Amino acid sequence: MNQQEIGHTRTPVGPRRATAASALALAVLLAGCTSSGAGTSESKTNPEVPVKEGGSLVIGAEQEPDCADWISVCSGSIWGDYMMRTTTIPKVFDVRPKDNTWVPVASPLMAGQPTITEGERQKITYKISPDAVWSDGEPITSADFKYTALQVRDGKDVLDKTGYDKIAKVDTPDEKTAVVTLKEPYGGWRTLFSSAYGVLPEHLLKGKNRNAVMKDGYTFSGGPWKIESWKKGTAITLVPNDRYWGEKPKLDKVTFQLTTDTAAAFQAFKSGQLDAMYPTPQLDVVEQLGQVAGGARRQIDAQTGNLEALWMNNEKFPFDSPDVRRAVAHAVDRKAIVNKLYGSLGVKKPAQSFLTPILSSYAGSDFSRYTRDLGAVDEAMTGDGWKKGGDGIWAKDGRRAEFGIVSLAGNKRRELTEQILQTQLKQAGFRMTIRNTSPADLFGKQAPAGNYEMGLWTLVDTFPDPALSNSFSSTSIPTEANGQSGLNFVRAKIDGLDPLLAAVDRETEPAKRAESSRRADKLIADAVPAIPIGTVPNILLWSDRVGGPLSNNPSEGPWWNLAEWGLAK
Repeated sequence: MNQQEIGHTRTPVGPRRATAASALALAVLLAGCTSSGAGTSESKTNPEVPVKEGGSLVIGAEQEPDCADWISVCSGSIWGDYMMRTTTIPKVFDVRPKDNTWVPVASPLMAGQPTITEGERQKITYKISPDAVWSDGEPITSADFKYTALQVRDGKDVLDKTGYDKIAKVDTPDEKTAVVTLKEPYGGWRTLFSSAYGVLPEHLLKGKNRNAVMKDGYTFSGGPWKIESWKKGTAITLVPNDRYWGEKPKLDKVTFQLTTDTAAAFQAFKSGQLDAMYPTPQLDVVEQLGQVAGGARRQIDAQTGNLEALWMNNEKFPFDSPDVRRAVAHAVDRKAIVNKLYGSLGVKKPAQSFLTPILSSYAGSDFSRYTRDLGAVDEAMTGDGWKKGGDGIWAKDGRRAEFGIVSLAGNKRRELTEQILQTQLKQAGFRMTIRNTSPADLFGKQAPAGNYEMGLWTLVDTFPDPALSNSFSSTSIPTEANGQSGLNFVRAKIDGLDPLLAAVDRETEPAKRAESSRRADKLIADAVPAIPIGTVPNILLWSDRVGGPLSNNPSEGPWWNLAEWGLAK
């Protein structure tokens, strides 16, 4: 899975950020361009600052998750993933840097690499570390793997079942061995028990209402941190998990202060109330970064898993017509939008695929055919039987080309994007109204239920594995029948695409997988179920109070190694 201002293997979630070098510290160079439009970045390691044992930090957080039941549809916010899931839930694979890229590596949960038995029914054997225990002292066992797999595969309120729907059975030959048998080969098998869900404690959840236990935060942990408290609207506080068997946190406490206003967050950082922040690249962020006094450090990366896009509900008028979707793609000047929003952060070209920069080896560039071309708009619309009225708006069979767009209320970057789109689309003969709302309403209700016409949000890849099927396979359309499970919020049904996406998921040979992925990319561009806009850079900002090996992780977010953070010596 991956994508939302949703952040799971592919969840539409909150915005993120990228690089520009600073004289202070920093990481990334922007040079060429990937098909996703990001500058090619070459990550460097920030100088590691020695740290003390003990103390506490306060970090700014600009989005509050709707819930912490990671399996449920309500867990769409990537911020919840970054703050609580990554720090408390054990998983099979971590994403770590190697040779200037980020790759899956077996985590401390494992006694070694999982082993694969290939065949018609692929079999994966997981050996669990004998040291791995939950925070209550109970061992992490194969029963936990089985419980988690069946909750995802068979549950009703599941964010995404991709991969888990291929599980035929889970055997538990002993306490520390789990054997998963798949109905068919699955090239993305490393995402199981890793990118979106991890492993949950069977002994604490079996027979109970999992959502009720977890949604407002939970007391158990199998990671380096525990959730001490979640005060809604105020803060989320983590403390060390004393029974964690891996590298233990240096700090006594970390508080994520919920500060949704970016300007207020910067002011709090400048005054020392916040020790670090991860600001969305709003228009005023560059100006604010320039005002941050010496002693602050920053890293900005364009090589991210974040992609801003326009999502069109393919089942709703007028986007139930492919010709209208193509016309809109020609009406929008994506290059102008990207330059306006991200040019100062080094991203100057629009994305040409729905595969983000960290997956560029699987991506094509087929959306490059869609440039601002009002003649092409007229050709597509008239060919579909539309005529312009006296007010310049297209109409057909008594209905006008009018629609609403929904995004997150209060997000200045999104609001500016919508205003630009409004102007560009009006010039092309479309009338668009803005109907923004909260993250919980958009990603928990409107998008899964299909109660929108056009949306503007970020897709976030949280694992380096191609996952176009999450967003565009017809089998991923959320419905009442499947309990609103699935991330194909645009309701895309494209002839010939499902078999190609299934081939990407099934194939285990990298070159063949990439070939199928690029062919799928072309079909998506032909049908235009949505329109990619641009890479969203990652920005991490911290004060000189903070030490340790700090850096952005494009898959797991900025707090992937929070256990190594501390107060600088």
